[in-house]
Amino acid sequence: MNIGPEDACPSEPVRVELRVELDDATAWALAQFVKRVCWSDMRGCAVDDSEAYQIRAGVDAVRAALARIGYAPR
Repeated sequence: MNIGPEDACPSEPVRVELRVELDDATAWALAQFVKRVCWSDMRGCAVDDSEAYQIRAGVDAVRAALARIGYAPR
C-alpha cells in the first residue's frame, strides 16, 4: 500500500518503522553516503525547504540507526 503525505492527517502523525536487510558492504556504503550527503544535495531533490527538512530528518534517522548497530564511519 502506498501512502503519500497527502494521505496523512496533520493532527495525527504517523510513525513508520522500516526493516531492511543489507550485506556488510552495502551497510558500510550506505553509512558513508548518509555521512557525506549535504544540505544542498537534499534541497536540490526537494520541492521546497519544508520537504528538504523532512528529507534531512529521514537521513539523520538512518544515520543514527546505522551507528547504533556499529556502522558509524568517521
